[in-house]
Amino acid sequence: MGSYNVLEPILKDILGMLNPLREDWETRMKVISDLREVVESVESLRGATVEPFGSFVSNLFSRWGDLDISIELSNGSCISSAGKKVKQSLLGDLLRALRQKGGYRRLQFVAHARVPILKFETIHQNISCDISIDNLCGQIKSKFLFWISQIDGRFRDMVLLVKEWAKAHDINNPKTGTFNSYSLSLLVLFHFQTCVPAILPPLKDIYPGNLVDDLKGVRANAERQIAEICAFNIARFSSDKYRKINRSSLAHLFVSFLEKVFIPVMFFLLIFAGNAKCSLDESRMLLYSLMFL
Repeated sequence: MGSYNVLEPILKDILGMLNPLREDWETRMKVISDLREVVESVESLRGATVEPFGSFVSNLFSRWGDLDISIELSNGSCISSAGKKVKQSLLGDLLRALRQKGGYRRLQFVAHARVPILKFETIHQNISCDISIDNLCGQIKSKFLFWISQIDGRFRDMVLLVKEWAKAHDINNPKTGTFNSYSLSLLVLFHFQTCVPAILPPLKDIYPGNLVDDLKGVRANAERQIAEICAFNIARFSSDKYRKINRSSLAHLFVSFLEKVFIPVMFFLLIFAGNAKCSLDESRMLLYSLMFL
């Protein structure tokens, strides 16, 4: 218990540095507004909307977090998605418009990825952005994480801490085969679902269907129905007076998360790296030594 008492204020101080300030929100809103002006100037994107998603929408971003943006094409009120070649062409048009306008650097068009993406960094705000086309699935998943975070504030705190810890140890970079931020958020979610007593419910208790499959028809109706079902089930879970409450400190949750998730991962990584004599206890000690580097 004593070590947790020492760790708790340290984690709180780290959160104080990670939590975005008002100007961090305003800066990202300015980036979105500027991008809207550029999109409106592109003939092939006329009528499209610029909509953020990812950690900015789920409120799981730090002061230094990047910005994920989807350009939703105009197709009346119905949900649809352009083909890959169309997305590549449209992002190419946007790339040329951004270069012409100026104010952006490190422009990179990842055309042949499974989901074509245009990457850049704003010169004045130093915000890294990933732009995709018709990424409605990403938007609804981001909202879903936001709704979940409203159940217990420790979920958001843990996601920020775990992402920062992973980044400090170079395991928060999908380009190198490690975790992306969404995967880390899901691992924290798993941890909160499997604590005793559980802090968060199974996802099927929040939304029994398939979010992606149910995004069809009129967009406003589909999104409203999903939001209403989730809100009802979250309220029911939160108001259950017979539910056992988990009052674990942030320090306890953080350490138990590393024990539950990353010690087994490191153990198998060491085995595959050729250290067949490495024991689970040795991998545990290695992880503890990394925790405070």
